[in-house]
Amino acid sequence: MVVFVSDFHLGSPNYKTSREREADICAFLDAIKHDAKEIYFLGDVFDFWFEYKTVIPKGYVRFFGKLAELSDSGIQLKVCVGNHDLWMSDYLIQECGVEIFSEPRLLELGNCRILVHHGDGLGPGDLKYKFLKKIFTNKAAQFFFKIIHPDIGVRMANAFSRKSRSGEKPIEKKYKGDNKEFLTQYCEEVLQEGFVHYFIFGHRHLQLDITLSNGVSRYINLGEWFSGRRYVTFSDGVLAIQDFKGVRGL
Repeated sequence: MVVFVSDFHLGSPNYKTSREREADICAFLDAIKHDAKEIYFLGDVFDFWFEYKTVIPKGYVRFFGKLAELSDSGIQLKVCVGNHDLWMSDYLIQECGVEIFSEPRLLELGNCRILVHHGDGLGPGDLKYKFLKKIFTNKAAQFFFKIIHPDIGVRMANAFSRKSRSGEKPIEKKYKGDNKEFLTQYCEEVLQEGFVHYFIFGHRHLQLDITLSNGVSRYINLGEWFSGRRYVTFSDGVLAIQDFKGVRGL
């Protein structure tokens, strides 16, 4: 079984809520570990992440331990960087045995083609974010951020992350329609180049299951783990959208 999940945003909006969500995530990973062969974490695992040479953001010990346990048991863990955790380096690779990727990835699972990514920066529009992403992924920008003391740098980044989310307009949290949704448009563009059965993304914080214009392909958005616990499984040629109840029955 291959599992897809996204947008945990660990660390947000505060310590208490994040710890409760972390408990749900660990319970979820325990629930699937006996059947899963691969798990794809499709971005924004953390609300902010930056690896200094010898320092990483405080917290997430239980989650890291669970990743290490799963990796040691032979489960392949794949992490796509998201717009909130762009600055991943080698910590999770070395300590937790994960594979990190940043570009859209086309999976061939049996006779099924599945394209996965976080979803940020794809499709038309959003030029402001695409410009900012080029800055954030620039090696020089990362170097200058790295020379800031971690206590200051992490505090600054967390404040920026919270401000970015609080500044979202209500319309951005609703499905805009096929002609205006950049990820739907991206899917349609990809289909012009070749057939894909499923597109699985996060980023939009909306739980979506959209049949595309060819009447066969589907765009699935996993939503987020603030208010929902959605994930997707693929096993024996069958894709299923599922919801985890969580330790508090959410």
